[in-house]
Amino acid sequence: MQLHFSPSMRSITISSNNGFIDLMKIKVAACHISYRTLFHTILILAFLLPFVFILTALVTLEGVNKCSSFDCLGRRLGPKLLGRVDDSARLVRDFYKILNEVKTGEIPSSLKLPDSFDQLVSDMKSNQYDAKTFAFMLRGMMEKFEREIRESKFSELMNKHFAASSVPKGLHCLSLRLTDEYSSNAHARKQLPPPELLPILSDNSYHHFIVSTDNILAASVVVTSTVQSSQKPENIVFHVITDKKTYAGMHSWFALNPITPAIVEVRGIHQFDWLTRENVPVLEAVENQNGIRNYYHGNHLSETKDTNPQKFASKLQARSPKYISLLNHLRIYLPELFPNLDKVVFLDDDIVVQRDLSPLWEIDLNGKVNGAVETCRGDDDWVMSKHFRNYFNFSHPLVAQYLDPDECAWAYGMNVFDLRVWRTTKIRNTYHTWLKENLKSNLTMWKLGTLPPALIAFKGHVYPIDPSWHMLGLGYQNKTDVESVKKAAVIHYNGQSKPWLQIGFDHLRPFWSKYVNYTNDFVRNCHILDS
Repeated sequence: MQLHFSPSMRSITISSNNGFIDLMKIKVAACHISYRTLFHTILILAFLLPFVFILTALVTLEGVNKCSSFDCLGRRLGPKLLGRVDDSARLVRDFYKILNEVKTGEIPSSLKLPDSFDQLVSDMKSNQYDAKTFAFMLRGMMEKFEREIRESKFSELMNKHFAASSVPKGLHCLSLRLTDEYSSNAHARKQLPPPELLPILSDNSYHHFIVSTDNILAASVVVTSTVQSSQKPENIVFHVITDKKTYAGMHSWFALNPITPAIVEVRGIHQFDWLTRENVPVLEAVENQNGIRNYYHGNHLSETKDTNPQKFASKLQARSPKYISLLNHLRIYLPELFPNLDKVVFLDDDIVVQRDLSPLWEIDLNGKVNGAVETCRGDDDWVMSKHFRNYFNFSHPLVAQYLDPDECAWAYGMNVFDLRVWRTTKIRNTYHTWLKENLKSNLTMWKLGTLPPALIAFKGHVYPIDPSWHMLGLGYQNKTDVESVKKAAVIHYNGQSKPWLQIGFDHLRPFWSKYVNYTNDFVRNCHILDS
């Protein structure tokens, strides 16, 4: 089949392939196009083509589905050129409407929720669910997973609380073995310090440190790190205070492992004549009142119903059994326990000293009692953002009347105490008074341990010292900056994740463990290993 056009373009002939037979001849009428018409046509095309180009470019850039054919491009451009709305926008609006209905509606009890996304897809294919049923399934799955995550988080927090409150097997073993050594080894019972050095215990020309703990390994790290970081370790005197059950083991450790040239004294609470029931009546009540003991040792899971994990974690930390231990309250009685000392540095047992602390004795406290790092300002918003509102219940009338929620808090853990000035104040009486009020109110004024009553008792008696002396948060802040840790004079593992526990943070533990003598026979036999 062939087409033949005449030279004048007036006729078209259709013939067979053999060329002999003309199948059809078509006459075409003459067509005259004026130059004016041609000009107008070109002008209109010139006007329209840029818009078509721009629309094409927009469609391509929007590119959810890339068009590779004129058919696709036509379907994409058609609605735009004709001013119609794309069906996809209408579908999205309809889906939003369904979601709003499902949000307030009740999930049908007959609806079986899938356990995974694959099962959801399979159910959708087999059951041909409509959009509303699909939305209900999505909502049901999300709520189910949220409940499971919440329950898992609370379980994790409870397990962490139990781990933090318990004594690791290795530390328990260490205490028992050292206690046994005390009874069988005369060297473990030798006097600390030797009789000829006893006068130094009350000599104010030395630098006196006090640590109160029942953790033998932690006490050894505090003493060792302080002595090794000191430029004049011969000027250091450590007063280690422990409870009656730990005294023999603690004494054995420091008798068999002297930290020369520093001097170490170990005393049990039972060896202080001043610590009688008459002098510490409130603490006696704290330790023996059933309601208080239930608060610290009772069923904590009962409070998970109307709280979030973060608040629950704070409540658990406040319920650590250590807060009803006399050892934890002991620092409020330092002027009476050490009547001959003028200035001391009190250290918690979960700290590590990395720098010489002798300049602390040169700080002029300007007539204040407590030299401490404030915790309301600093680079770390989580650790250094504490005000009174973080510790007290300001809905309680007494708290609202006497305290300012915006007042800056300060930290226990590394404190410079001027005992001479302290003895002229009523700090201890204030401490006891507020403790009694909190007991009367069934612990509704504050929850968190010994710091809140101290914040009140030392009100007006605190001198802020440079934050570089005391870095906090290593026991609960996983994102602690390691470079900042290296620069701090004292690092504090306050929080649940202590470095001697398995729940401690691996990247922060080496700052503590490097001061543990893992070659010591007692440490090795109790399988306290360098992790």
